[in-house]
Amino acid sequence: EAYIPQTDTYIEKQATINDEIDRLRISATASLLSRNDVIVVSSVSCLYGIGAPSEFKKFLLLLKVGDKIKMRDIAYRLSEMQYERNDYNFTRATFRVLGDRIDIHPAYSRDYLRIEIFDDEIVEIKRYDAINNKLIEKHESVVMYPAKLFVSSRKTIEETVKEVLKELEERVKELREQGKEIEARRLEIRTRYDMDMLLETGYCPGIENYSRYLSGRKPGERPYTLLDYFPKEFLLIIDESHVTVPQIRGMYNGDRSRKETLVNFGFRLPSALDNRPLRFDEFMELLDKVLFVSATPDEYELTTSEKVVEQIVRPTGLLDPVIHIRPTENQIDNIINEVKENKKRGERTIITTLTKKMAEALTQYLVEAGIKTMYIHDEIETIERVEILRDLRRGEYGCIVGINLLREGIDLPEVSLVCILDADKIGFLRSRTSLIQIIGRAARHVNGRVIMYADKISEAMKEAIEETERRRKIQMEYNEKHGIVPQSVKKEITDIIERKHEKVSAKLNKSIKKVEDIEEVFSFIDQAKAKYKDDIQTLIKVLTDYMFELADRLEFEKAMVVREETKKLVEDK
Repeated sequence: EAYIPQTDTYIEKQATINDEIDRLRISATASLLSRNDVIVVSSVSCLYGIGAPSEFKKFLLLLKVGDKIKMRDIAYRLSEMQYERNDYNFTRATFRVLGDRIDIHPAYSRDYLRIEIFDDEIVEIKRYDAINNKLIEKHESVVMYPAKLFVSSRKTIEETVKEVLKELEERVKELREQGKEIEARRLEIRTRYDMDMLLETGYCPGIENYSRYLSGRKPGERPYTLLDYFPKEFLLIIDESHVTVPQIRGMYNGDRSRKETLVNFGFRLPSALDNRPLRFDEFMELLDKVLFVSATPDEYELTTSEKVVEQIVRPTGLLDPVIHIRPTENQIDNIINEVKENKKRGERTIITTLTKKMAEALTQYLVEAGIKTMYIHDEIETIERVEILRDLRRGEYGCIVGINLLREGIDLPEVSLVCILDADKIGFLRSRTSLIQIIGRAARHVNGRVIMYADKISEAMKEAIEETERRRKIQMEYNEKHGIVPQSVKKEITDIIERKHEKVSAKLNKSIKKVEDIEEVFSFIDQAKAKYKDDIQTLIKVLTDYMFELADRLEFEKAMVVREETKKLVEDK
């Protein structure tokens, strides 16, 4: 959610939640409260506020065989826990009542529970597969967890509404005194609507903006986060810490700046500022044991850590690449010769430049020289970048030219040569850390080499070369001692189905508009089948898109034809 005053643009929060991610999120919190052997993999979003653990625990529902309880009492408790009754569309976070039994689909599970009751007594608890309704096992007891991370009692909600309306009255008065009538009116309408919904359903979109009142926190007090659900003793592993730690540091200020604009222009109450990520000091206070993982740790990790452990030896026995330094004179001709020789051996090349313009110009020059080359930078969308790198591995390109995006986080076993232009320039793209990361791109191949083009040796170059040689020496000694022969990494090259599907869909949308009658629908289906006869999965996606497009245009008969064809493909598959 954001507001851009310069253009008077309000960007509403997109409430599209990936169902599987939501299930896993609730599953993680439920597991942390119920067992000790839990591993949670999270992004830095774990720093954002969620409901208080104490409130979450209040809404646990224990059901045991032999318990005396009425069906309507179970239904009432489930409603309080944000489960929705739906006797027709039984999906995750819903329940249904069928005669003397109640089926519950937990928000954190792929299976559902069947509670059978006779004479107000639970006689059986069974767990079923939600897809084929197959009985999995019987239980003597089960613990049900809430369907959402923000759950509150009726009393808490009523107190929250009272406090929010009190703050609203003060804020509206303040805005009107400043001559901001539009902002005051907007804030009043939005907030009162939210409070009405909260009273009626116990939930509202953007409920996290009222979390300070719901969790009983004081102004400025830190929010509850996923970390509060962990026991006192736990291990936190921060992967790629040289990137993640600065990201954690910057989250609070970035969020604060965005929220202040929303508050100033009447989209949110000032208390919404307390719906925020943790500050770095608050984050560190919650931790017990921390393991920073990075190939190029920053000063913070090195000075904070009590012990530093290096992982230099690779299971494959591969060595860090050999580094050559060459002058900038005739560097492009030299690169062309190196790339061509590399291609003859079935190996690939990466070239890094300092600017996008230079990357594009060099790519054009290499293409004219007969080398299949592609550039990659931030203006190319993420999935397309991955596709380009896949095509490099396949051999469709012999060379890739890039800037910052080729530094780290990519795995290209076919790359044996990395060329670094302007290696002696001063700046973050040619710092010690950056150079080590770039050098590492050639460390997956047994013939790994790096060529630095420079007219002098900068301090960063010197340090990066010394560090690489130090590692290489340790690796060689280890291999010699244990009789290990280095081997290049073998890794399968996979297709990017989603990207292919996007391209297909783009062409498809143009074709759909031409379809006028049912014969053309059949013709379109036949053409699609012929085109994608060797790729059934893509064909199904194409026809599914086609079906929805026709339905959106109210062409339901034509959509049904496509649906039946798609069904046959799925069954035959």
